[in-house]
Amino acid sequence: MDFRAVATFVAVVDTGQFQEAAIDLGISQQAVSKRIAGLEAAYGTQLFRRTPHGAELTATGRELLPHAREILLACHRAEAALRPPTRPLRVDVIATRVGSAALLQRFHRAHPTVELDVVTLRGDAAVQAVADGEIDAALLAVATPTLPDAVVAHRVYDEPLQLLVGAEHPLAERPSIRMAELRAVRLWMPGLAPGTEWDAYYRDLTADFDLDIDRAGPNFGMEHLLDTIGGDPRTATLISLDTRIEAASRRNLRRIELIDPTPCYPWSVCVRTDDTHPAVPTLLAHFATGRPAEPADRWLPPWARADASLPTGPL
Repeated sequence: MDFRAVATFVAVVDTGQFQEAAIDLGISQQAVSKRIAGLEAAYGTQLFRRTPHGAELTATGRELLPHAREILLACHRAEAALRPPTRPLRVDVIATRVGSAALLQRFHRAHPTVELDVVTLRGDAAVQAVADGEIDAALLAVATPTLPDAVVAHRVYDEPLQLLVGAEHPLAERPSIRMAELRAVRLWMPGLAPGTEWDAYYRDLTADFDLDIDRAGPNFGMEHLLDTIGGDPRTATLISLDTRIEAASRRNLRRIELIDPTPCYPWSVCVRTDDTHPAVPTLLAHFATGRPAEPADRWLPPWARADASLPTGPL
């Protein structure tokens, strides 16, 4: 079985769109389509149904998915066993458009000589990969009270959330909106998968501010979400400050600051205490001294309020 095709299949599933998968994999959309078509042709089956808004798994695709993830994990372990001591620093960022990726990009700009291998394992899989030594660090929100042995988490940034609306939305010209006002706004967030760290975060946010968040799917990925918000004057969504939006979509969208208080997403870095990669101390020192500006009046979920920040002294 073609490993690249399997990796592409999983990327399309995780992003919901061939275009989003191409961005995550750093290849063209045509290459993504060619790999999926080759996989389907090799086994005489259809893995996705193409829709105007994304890719939807067929029954055969759903059967393949858990096995495909096992194949990728086995390959990552094999690579770890063969990787020489001078291998790149492997860091998980969940997805390449969100705030964790922006944090790692800032590190890269500050330390361009540190070679990076950026992966997108997501959630619990990333924490376990740190514990197993398959990656060196994971940037995520730590919603669980316990971590695997030898894995520690340090808070590196509380990233502000914003309200995202279309240009024709009644709130489009507002520079800011109070959280108390948000109760009257129709919010749509189809990507809140149960059991994920972001699902835990938004459940607490919903409870604390009495918000009405429509979670109905299916989730066809970021572009479908942005197209829907940009074209619907009644619907809004929540997005983090550093989430990247392509220029073509920005024309029809408006970002609005949330205040009184500002909800923030609590990014942490997870590492093993016994990781010997020479760049790990550099990464931790960067996060200890290069934390972006954060609002003084901010809201955090209960499980994040006691999270430890990195010390600013010697590591």
